[in-house]
Amino acid sequence: MSAIVELKGVSKTFYRGKEPVPVLENLDLQVEEGAYEALMGPSGSGKSTLLNLIAGLDKPTSGTAKVAGQDLTNMSDGELAHFRADKIGFIFQAYNLLPVLTAAENVELPLLLTKLSSSDRKTRAKTALRVVGLEDRMGHYPRQLSGGQEQRVAIARAIVNDPTILVCDEPTGDLDRKSADEILALLEKLNKEFKKTILMVTHDPAAAERAGVIRKLDKGQLQ
Repeated sequence: MSAIVELKGVSKTFYRGKEPVPVLENLDLQVEEGAYEALMGPSGSGKSTLLNLIAGLDKPTSGTAKVAGQDLTNMSDGELAHFRADKIGFIFQAYNLLPVLTAAENVELPLLLTKLSSSDRKTRAKTALRVVGLEDRMGHYPRQLSGGQEQRVAIARAIVNDPTILVCDEPTGDLDRKSADEILALLEKLNKEFKKTILMVTHDPAAAERAGVIRKLDKGQLQ
């Protein structure tokens, strides 16, 4: 298998006023294509920052970041936006669904930026909702769904573009244990059956146990 994520000597420094705040320091990371990896560590250890660098939401202060065969390090904001739309599916703790749109319309949102026809967009949204087991809830609004169902809709939206990598930031953080286990089973299915590479930040040891690799980040360094 080839590496789908290659970070070399990556550092990230933010500034509080003029004071530098180093978050990641000289970090190396290699993730194989098709892997399911969990990233754990205390709050403030740099987990979300690392995820954002891999997803092209941010750029390293120094070092190189190659993801899905592309060097993100010197990309323009426009190139990064195109990379994210093409390669990355995002799943967050907050579902970020629009309350005035149905489940199907929420899932279809990312496709509005593509050249797909209206009927193709609807077909893709329906397929994504079928994958997450919510085909019978297509016309429901977020307020008519449980938290677990809302997160399933959010996952359907993340996979509707057929991304290469799914980045998940505390995807079960707002869910009860039963709903969390259902979401984790779904992520496992996306990894094994649909061959998605999954990178998940979590505080939940039960969630991390589902991954093939567990990495620990502390003080900006991988343990």
